Amino acid sequence: MARATFAAGCFWGVEAAYRQVEGVLSTSVGYTGGTLENPDYRAVCTDTTGHAEAVDIEYDPSKVTYEQLLDIFWDNHDPTTLNRQGPDFGSQYRSAVYYHDVRQETAARESRERRNVSGRYPRPIVTEITAASTYYRAEEYHQQYLEKRGLAHCGI
Repeated sequence: MARATFAAGCFWGVEAAYRQVEGVLSTSVGYTGGTLENPDYRAVCTDTTGHAEAVDIEYDPSKVTYEQLLDIFWDNHDPTTLNRQGPDFGSQYRSAVYYHDVRQETAARESRERRNVSGRYPRPIVTEITAASTYYRAEEYHQQYLEKRGLAHCGI
């Protein structure tokens, strides 16, 4: 099994997208990339902790590749908006790939470059690619939030 961590705005919709993928064994939403230990949603929403709303994914690489997970990441948000997705703004909504090893870092950087030169986006990609740091699982009511409410996406 392998692990991937992505931030692409509101974590509810990102988690919902990955939960549909064959080979994804589990997902959780949480906070990463910040300085406050054990942050909660209220603290992260102040945009002062440095954390991003993120999705942590456990997957089976024999069924889904990291590159396929990257494609889902790019296709499910706007990687050209700095610290914003739809109506949500602040650094907690930034676009980021948190790599867990050198292979993931290389794949993420190559993928970002291919997307940047593809002509698909009207502006340059601003997605950060950073080594994974401590990941804090969000409060239980955030886990599988859309699924629990019978919704397919955030509506962004």
